Amino acid sequence: MPSLSSLVLLLFPLIMAFTACSDLFTMRISNRVVLLLVAIFCAVAVGIHMPLEEFGLHVACATAVLVVAFILFAMGQVGGGDAKLAAATTFWLGFGATLPYLVDASLIGGMLTLMILAARRFPLPNFLARVDWIDRLHDSKTRIPYGIALAIAGIFAYSDTTVFQRLVG
Repeated sequence: MPSLSSLVLLLFPLIMAFTACSDLFTMRISNRVVLLLVAIFCAVAVGIHMPLEEFGLHVACATAVLVVAFILFAMGQVGGGDAKLAAATTFWLGFGATLPYLVDASLIGGMLTLMILAARRFPLPNFLARVDWIDRLHDSKTRIPYGIALAIAGIFAYSDTTVFQRLVG
C-alpha cells in the first residue's frame, strides 16, 4: 500500500496533467485548479515542516511571476489562465527551479506553437472537424493552449524542488 508521502508526491503532477488536458480540450484553465494548486502547496508546506522563511521565498517567487505574467496578459501576450497557472506552479517550485521551468516552458511552448501552426496549414479531414476541440484548435483565430507547455515544464522541474526532495528523502 502506498504511503501518504507517495500519494502527496503525485498530487502536483496529476493536477498539472489535468490542467494541460483541460487547456487542450476547452482552452480554459480553471481558477479552481489554480487555487487547488496553491491550497495543496500550503498544506504540503505545513506537512513537511517548511520553515516560514522558505515559505515566504516561495510566496515571493510566485508573486514576482504573477506580476510579470499579468503585465504580459495586459499586453495581450499570454492568457489570464496561463498567467495564474505560471504563478501557482512557481509557488511549488520556488526560486531555485523557476528559471529552468520558465526556459523549458518557453522551449516546449515554442515547439507546441510551431506544430499547431504547421498543422493549421493543412485542411482538417471531415471526421476530425466534427470533434469540437480539434476543430477549435485547428482554427487560426484560436490562441495556442500554452497551459500544456506550462504543465509539462512544471512536471519536468518538480523533481528539483524542495517539496519533492523532502517527500522522497
